[in-house]
Amino acid sequence: MKLFFLHGLGQSPQSWDKCLEALGPDTDAVCPDLFGLLGDAPPIYQNLFATFEQYVEAQPDPVCLCGLSLGAVLALDYAIRHPQRVEALVLIAPQYRMPRMLLGLQNLVFRLMPEQTFAQSRMGKKDLIRLTASMASLDFRDGLARVSCPALILLGEKDAANRKAAKELVGLLSHGTLRVIPGAGHEVNLEAPGKLAEVIREFCPKL
Repeated sequence: MKLFFLHGLGQSPQSWDKCLEALGPDTDAVCPDLFGLLGDAPPIYQNLFATFEQYVEAQPDPVCLCGLSLGAVLALDYAIRHPQRVEALVLIAPQYRMPRMLLGLQNLVFRLMPEQTFAQSRMGKKDLIRLTASMASLDFRDGLARVSCPALILLGEKDAANRKAAKELVGLLSHGTLRVIPGAGHEVNLEAPGKLAEVIREFCPKL
Protein backbone atom coordinates (compact mmCIF):
# COMPACT_ATOMS: atom_id res chain seq x y z
CA MET A 1 0.00 0.00 0.00
CA LYS A 2 1.43 3.34 -1.04
CA LEU A 3 1.44 6.07 1.59
CA PHE A 4 0.95 9.67 0.46
CA PHE A 5 2.30 12.35 2.80
CA LEU A 6 0.57 15.68 2.22
CA HIS A 7 2.17 18.80 3.70
CA GLY A 8 0.49 21.81 5.20
CA LEU A 9 0.48 25.50 4.35
CA GLY A 10 3.92 26.99 4.71
CA GLN A 11 5.49 23.54 4.49
CA SER A 12 7.13 21.54 1.72
CA PRO A 13 7.65 17.84 0.91
CA GLN A 14 10.86 18.00 2.95
CA SER A 15 8.76 18.62 6.06
CA TRP A 16 8.23 14.83 6.16
CA ASP A 17 11.91 13.87 5.88
CA LYS A 18 12.47 12.97 9.53
CA CYS A 19 9.22 11.04 9.73
CA LEU A 20 10.18 9.05 6.62
CA GLU A 21 13.62 8.40 8.08
CA ALA A 22 11.99 7.02 11.22
CA LEU A 23 9.63 4.83 9.17
CA GLY A 24 12.59 3.28 7.37
CA PRO A 25 13.71 2.86 3.76
CA ASP A 26 11.28 0.04 2.98
CA THR A 27 8.21 2.27 3.36
CA ASP A 28 6.45 2.78 0.04
CA ALA A 29 5.80 6.50 0.39
CA VAL A 30 5.60 9.63 -1.72
CA CYS A 31 5.56 13.28 -0.67
CA PRO A 32 4.11 15.34 -3.50
CA ASP A 33 4.80 19.04 -3.77
CA LEU A 34 1.17 20.10 -3.59
CA PHE A 35 1.80 23.63 -4.79
CA GLY A 36 4.08 22.40 -7.57
CA LEU A 37 1.22 20.23 -8.87
CA LEU A 38 -0.76 23.41 -9.53
CA GLY A 39 1.57 24.48 -12.33
CA ASP A 40 0.22 27.70 -13.83
CA ALA A 41 -3.33 27.20 -12.53
CA PRO A 42 -4.68 29.96 -10.27
CA PRO A 43 -3.92 29.16 -6.61
CA ILE A 44 -7.41 28.36 -5.35
CA TYR A 45 -8.57 25.25 -3.50
CA GLN A 46 -10.65 23.86 -6.37
CA ASN A 47 -7.61 23.81 -8.66
CA LEU A 48 -5.37 22.42 -5.94
CA PHE A 49 -7.76 19.54 -5.29
CA ALA A 50 -8.20 18.81 -9.01
CA THR A 51 -4.46 18.52 -9.59
CA PHE A 52 -4.01 16.43 -6.43
CA GLU A 53 -6.87 14.17 -7.50
CA GLN A 54 -5.19 13.55 -10.86
CA TYR A 55 -1.92 12.78 -9.10
CA VAL A 56 -3.50 10.13 -6.86
CA GLU A 57 -5.54 8.65 -9.69
CA ALA A 58 -2.30 7.86 -11.51
CA GLN A 59 -1.58 5.35 -8.72
CA PRO A 60 -3.40 2.11 -9.64
CA ASP A 61 -3.63 0.56 -6.17
CA PRO A 62 -5.56 1.63 -3.06
CA VAL A 63 -3.74 4.29 -1.08
CA CYS A 64 -3.24 5.52 2.46
CA LEU A 65 -3.40 9.30 2.72
CA CYS A 66 -1.59 11.07 5.56
CA GLY A 67 -2.05 14.83 5.62
CA LEU A 68 -1.41 17.70 7.97
CA SER A 69 -3.77 20.69 8.10
CA LEU A 70 -4.22 21.62 4.40
CA GLY A 71 -3.01 18.12 3.53
CA ALA A 72 -5.62 16.63 5.88
CA VAL A 73 -8.35 18.66 4.17
CA LEU A 74 -7.28 17.33 0.76
CA ALA A 75 -7.07 13.76 2.06
CA LEU A 76 -10.53 13.89 3.63
CA ASP A 77 -12.04 15.48 0.53
CA TYR A 78 -10.50 12.79 -1.67
CA ALA A 79 -11.77 9.99 0.60
CA ILE A 80 -15.30 11.41 0.41
CA ARG A 81 -15.21 11.55 -3.40
CA HIS A 82 -13.34 8.27 -3.91
CA PRO A 83 -14.04 6.04 -0.90
CA GLN A 84 -13.19 2.86 -2.80
CA ARG A 85 -9.65 4.12 -3.50
CA VAL A 86 -8.64 4.93 0.07
CA GLU A 87 -7.59 2.09 2.36
CA ALA A 88 -6.74 4.28 5.36
CA LEU A 89 -6.59 7.92 6.43
CA VAL A 90 -4.20 9.63 8.84
CA LEU A 91 -5.48 13.15 9.42
CA ILE A 92 -3.27 15.48 11.47
CA ALA A 93 -4.86 18.67 12.83
CA PRO A 94 -7.85 18.25 10.51
CA GLN A 95 -10.84 20.47 9.88
CA TYR A 96 -14.02 19.14 8.27
CA ARG A 97 -15.81 22.49 8.20
CA MET A 98 -13.58 25.47 7.65
CA PRO A 99 -13.43 27.84 10.64
CA ARG A 100 -13.82 31.18 8.90
CA MET A 101 -12.62 33.18 11.89
CA LEU A 102 -9.47 31.07 12.15
CA LEU A 103 -8.81 31.35 8.41
CA GLY A 104 -9.31 35.10 8.59
CA LEU A 105 -6.85 35.35 11.45
CA GLN A 106 -4.37 33.18 9.54
CA ASN A 107 -4.62 35.44 6.50
CA LEU A 108 -4.09 38.50 8.69
CA VAL A 109 -0.93 36.92 10.09
CA PHE A 110 0.23 36.08 6.55
CA ARG A 111 -0.25 39.70 5.50
CA LEU A 112 1.95 40.91 8.35
CA MET A 113 4.75 38.43 7.67
CA PRO A 114 7.69 39.40 5.40
CA GLU A 115 7.80 37.77 1.96
CA GLN A 116 11.05 35.91 2.71
CA THR A 117 9.24 33.91 5.40
CA PHE A 118 7.53 31.98 2.59
CA ALA A 119 10.76 31.07 0.81
CA GLN A 120 10.47 27.37 1.76
CA SER A 121 7.11 27.11 0.03
CA ARG A 122 6.55 27.30 -3.72
CA MET A 123 3.83 29.84 -3.01
CA GLY A 124 4.39 33.47 -2.23
CA LYS A 125 2.44 35.41 0.34
CA LYS A 126 -0.27 36.64 -2.04
CA ASP A 127 -0.90 33.15 -3.42
CA LEU A 128 -1.21 31.62 0.06
CA ILE A 129 -3.66 34.32 1.08
CA ARG A 130 -5.70 33.67 -2.06
CA LEU A 131 -5.66 29.91 -1.44
CA THR A 132 -6.83 30.13 2.16
CA ALA A 133 -9.56 32.61 1.21
CA SER A 134 -10.86 30.12 -1.39
CA MET A 135 -11.23 27.47 1.33
CA ALA A 136 -13.56 29.48 3.56
CA SER A 137 -16.75 27.84 2.26
CA LEU A 138 -15.57 24.22 2.49
CA ASP A 139 -17.92 22.03 4.52
CA PHE A 140 -17.64 18.23 4.35
CA ARG A 141 -20.38 17.33 6.85
CA ASP A 142 -22.76 15.95 4.23
CA GLY A 143 -20.07 13.67 2.77
CA LEU A 144 -18.48 12.18 5.88
CA ALA A 145 -20.81 9.15 5.87
CA ARG A 146 -19.19 8.07 2.58
CA VAL A 147 -15.79 7.62 4.25
CA SER A 148 -15.69 3.88 4.92
CA CYS A 149 -12.00 3.30 5.67
CA PRO A 150 -10.30 3.42 9.09
CA ALA A 151 -9.33 6.99 9.95
CA LEU A 152 -6.72 7.95 12.52
CA ILE A 153 -7.18 11.52 13.75
CA LEU A 154 -3.94 12.90 15.18
CA LEU A 155 -3.51 16.04 17.20
CA GLY A 156 -0.57 17.66 18.93
CA GLU A 157 -1.21 18.10 22.63
CA LYS A 158 -0.60 21.86 22.33
CA ASP A 159 -2.70 22.38 19.18
CA ALA A 160 -5.67 24.04 20.87
CA ALA A 161 -6.96 25.61 17.63
CA ASN A 162 -7.80 22.24 16.07
CA ARG A 163 -8.75 20.26 19.20
CA LYS A 164 -12.51 20.75 18.99
CA ALA A 165 -12.76 19.85 15.29
CA ALA A 166 -10.55 16.77 15.72
CA LYS A 167 -12.68 15.40 18.55
CA GLU A 168 -15.89 16.09 16.62
CA LEU A 169 -14.57 14.44 13.48
CA VAL A 170 -13.81 11.20 15.32
CA GLY A 171 -17.47 10.93 16.23
CA LEU A 172 -18.69 11.79 12.74
CA LEU A 173 -16.62 9.13 10.96
CA SER A 174 -17.75 5.51 11.09
CA HIS A 175 -14.23 4.21 11.84
CA GLY A 176 -12.50 7.17 13.48
CA THR A 177 -9.87 6.96 16.22
CA LEU A 178 -8.23 9.87 18.04
CA ARG A 179 -4.60 9.96 19.20
CA VAL A 180 -2.91 12.91 20.89
CA ILE A 181 0.84 13.36 20.48
CA PRO A 182 2.30 14.50 23.83
CA GLY A 183 4.31 17.71 23.81
CA ALA A 184 3.66 18.50 20.15
CA GLY A 185 1.95 21.53 18.67
CA HIS A 186 0.37 21.97 15.26
CA GLU A 187 3.26 20.74 13.08
CA VAL A 188 3.51 17.22 14.43
CA ASN A 189 5.61 16.07 11.46
CA LEU A 190 8.34 18.58 12.42
CA GLU A 191 7.97 18.55 16.20
CA ALA A 192 7.56 14.82 16.89
CA PRO A 193 8.50 12.90 13.72
CA GLY A 194 9.65 9.79 15.55
CA LYS A 195 6.45 9.47 17.57
CA LEU A 196 4.40 10.20 14.46
CA ALA A 197 6.17 7.39 12.59
CA GLU A 198 5.54 5.02 15.50
CA VAL A 199 1.82 5.80 15.55
CA ILE A 200 1.52 5.44 11.77
CA ARG A 201 3.25 2.05 11.94
CA GLU A 202 0.77 0.87 14.58
CA PHE A 203 -2.19 2.10 12.54
CA CYS A 204 -1.00 0.86 9.14
CA PRO A 205 0.75 -2.49 9.77
CA LYS A 206 0.85 -3.19 6.03
CA LEU A 207 3.45 -0.46 5.52
